[in-house]
Amino acid sequence: MTIEEPRPVVRHGSLKIPTCLADIADPRRTALLVYDMQVGIARQVKGADVLIARIAGLLDMARSAGMRIAYSRHLSLSRPWMGVTQMRMAMAWQHTDDPAMVKPWFLRDAPATRIVPELEPRPEDLVFDKVAMSALEGTMLPFALRDAGLTGLAVAGIAMEIGIEPTLRHASDQGFVPILIEDACGSGDAAAAARSVEALRFAGDTIITDSDSFARAITS
Repeated sequence: MTIEEPRPVVRHGSLKIPTCLADIADPRRTALLVYDMQVGIARQVKGADVLIARIAGLLDMARSAGMRIAYSRHLSLSRPWMGVTQMRMAMAWQHTDDPAMVKPWFLRDAPATRIVPELEPRPEDLVFDKVAMSALEGTMLPFALRDAGLTGLAVAGIAMEIGIEPTLRHASDQGFVPILIEDACGSGDAAAAARSVEALRFAGDTIITDSDSFARAITS
């Protein structure tokens, strides 16, 4: 649920247990992940312009608060390196049963792979590539978060039902507190995205909030 008001501090021995946004949204403890806001992905999503503007506002607030910012980019492997899972996923996305018809959409230097210009990373930001749906699978992100002493991971971007849900679940499995900025996440299928949010809400380990609440929390 979206949590606006702080709750009493919950402790377990010497540990402070975050139960609401106010407990974890400290720029010294939490990073903001901009998930797969790439040219070739954003152009497939209805309402991407509104989403981009919302994330741009979040970035401004996060930078002002001194919060660390990370960007993920989804990559396609070249055809000789496409294995079973890469090929199956590409066939599903490209609606073909013939592997010979598959074209790698997100090669490293392809225009479609770039972050949208409105959200261009800055030199101080962490930008990393991935081939899995979770931004924590096989990437530098978990190491970077732990090495910086961060315990929270807030996520905005595209797409809720494809990669953001598994990223949030994986964050919890990795020992981080996941934060979903719901109105700053786009989707290719609104119904599927709603199911993802409800599944996260049911599981209970993700703090679900909105852009305004998140911005207030990190700047208070």
